[in-house]
Amino acid sequence: GDSPSQVSLQTQSVFDEDLQKKIQENERLHIQFYEADEQYRRQEAQLRARLDQLEKESEQHQAVVNALNRKYTDAIEKLQNDKALLEVKAQTLEREAKDCRIRTEECVRTISDPVIQDACFNRTLSDYNSLNVPLHNRRHQLKARDVAAQALGFVQSLVSALLNFHSYTEQRVHIYPLDSSIEAISPVNLKFSQYLHENASYLRLLEEDLLQLHHSITEDSITALETLAKLQDFSRSFSSYSSFLQKILPYQLQSLEEDCEAFLCTAALASKNRQLQKDMKKLTAVFQKLKSYVALLALPSECVCVCVANAVFTQMSVCLHGLHDAATELSQHYSQKASLEQDLPTVTQKFRTTNECLLSSLASLTNSCGKMATFFSNNLDFLASCPGYSPRGCFLNPRQADSVMENKRHAATYMSTIRKVRSESVSYREALANRQVLTSSTESREGLMQQVAQSQEKISRLEQEKEHWLLEAQLGQVRLQKETQRIAQLEAQITDGGPAETHSAADGPDPECADAPEPLQDNQESREHLIKHHYMSRVSELTSQLQMCDSKAVQFHAECRAVAKRLAMAEKSRETLTEELKLAHQNTTRLQDELSTTKRSYEDQLSMMSDHLCSMNDTLSKQRDQIDSLKLASKVRPPR
Repeated sequence: GDSPSQVSLQTQSVFDEDLQKKIQENERLHIQFYEADEQYRRQEAQLRARLDQLEKESEQHQAVVNALNRKYTDAIEKLQNDKALLEVKAQTLEREAKDCRIRTEECVRTISDPVIQDACFNRTLSDYNSLNVPLHNRRHQLKARDVAAQALGFVQSLVSALLNFHSYTEQRVHIYPLDSSIEAISPVNLKFSQYLHENASYLRLLEEDLLQLHHSITEDSITALETLAKLQDFSRSFSSYSSFLQKILPYQLQSLEEDCEAFLCTAALASKNRQLQKDMKKLTAVFQKLKSYVALLALPSECVCVCVANAVFTQMSVCLHGLHDAATELSQHYSQKASLEQDLPTVTQKFRTTNECLLSSLASLTNSCGKMATFFSNNLDFLASCPGYSPRGCFLNPRQADSVMENKRHAATYMSTIRKVRSESVSYREALANRQVLTSSTESREGLMQQVAQSQEKISRLEQEKEHWLLEAQLGQVRLQKETQRIAQLEAQITDGGPAETHSAADGPDPECADAPEPLQDNQESREHLIKHHYMSRVSELTSQLQMCDSKAVQFHAECRAVAKRLAMAEKSRETLTEELKLAHQNTTRLQDELSTTKRSYEDQLSMMSDHLCSMNDTLSKQRDQIDSLKLASKVRPPR
């Protein structure tokens, strides 16, 4: 065995090792504690700075909210005041409209008899009834064009709202719950965004087809369900968009389901997503109903009777109100969902902006659906009413509508022809003589044109020769004056100087004087002076002519401006008179239609009364015969 000293040494070495381990562990714990304390201090400082920044931002936001509250409070008070004023004005206008209606009814009762409906006869031969010519109701046509224009405006606003809704939904899918710029989104959302990107191709086609339908309704056409060929194109485009909504509905529901499965989704947010799923199903179902009704209206006339069309229009009105309710619920639930998502810690500014744009598009969609439902309800009586175009006993087809418009054009052409003032005519002999003169004039036209051209060339050549000879005449006159002066000087020298000078003068000028260049120089200077004077006079003459032309041009410009002003005033007056004439023609046409309707009704009544009177006469004669026979029978019968 070991000795006690060795045992104590071993025990001491074990204790030293344990002590060394404890010291190292204590040192490591001190280092960890110091690092944790430093990290805690840094995080505390960062959080305090973040807290100060958030407090400042909160104060700024609160100031903005207070300012907006004050602004919107003032705006609400102003709108309430305006609303009160408008209500008072509306009540006044309603009273005035009521008074006007009462006065109108009184005038109608005093001026005209009650409207007599056309007598409808039951004709069973459809082959013969198809040959009847339909009537043209111009007032119904103008009303149809106005209704189509209003419907086009409402559908365009609806299409714009749907475009914005689909586009902002696509943008939201790329941001939430996963940001596509950071990480890949789910396959469902990726496919959903691809389908949403195709929305413009369906909605723009829908708007274009409705625009073409509106352009086909003109004042000079017959508008009925049987003649609206463009309605089938609109029905196909509307069916395509409805199928597009059916195609994206499963992806939209699955996308909302993924929003519920996100780790930051609360119970309230999940409930709103469930409500949005129901709203989208309801909205798609309403569009499916509208597709069925529009397809029914676009069917051929043989398949849709008047009663079915009236029922379809009534159901469409109910369906549009349902669309407004579905859009309203969708907007409310989306607004609640957006307010809940604002509190999430990972919400970015881009996501907030997208939500605001989505809410704005939904508000526009709700407003458009409400306006469209109200418009359809207000015009339901007009849409469901029979326009009176169809012939008795059969349906109206496009060929009959074309024949009606062709007959109308022929009638208008005939009336304009018989009202046109004929030009004064001449006798046959005078016309024949005029024709011979015209023929001879036409034949000699080329010769006359050549003579005119030759005469113009000759005139220009003579003008040039005239200028040349005028200049030569002036030069000759100057030479004559010089020679006259020189002769006078020589005569004076001869008279004063004696025979030598006379001899020298008679013999001719001295050679030295003849060789002197002074006379030639004077002659050249006088020629230059004369030419200069001639051209100066021509320049002054042309300047005066130019000034006169300028003054005439100014005068003509002023006259043209005055004439242009008078022309503009005449154009305005012509447009005014044209509008008045158009209104007068419209009133005349309306009165003629009413007169023809009343006349036809009276004629039908008279024919019915005549038939009834004949039948009553026959019945009375039969009764008299029976009475006479009974009297004779009573006289012949023997007494009992």
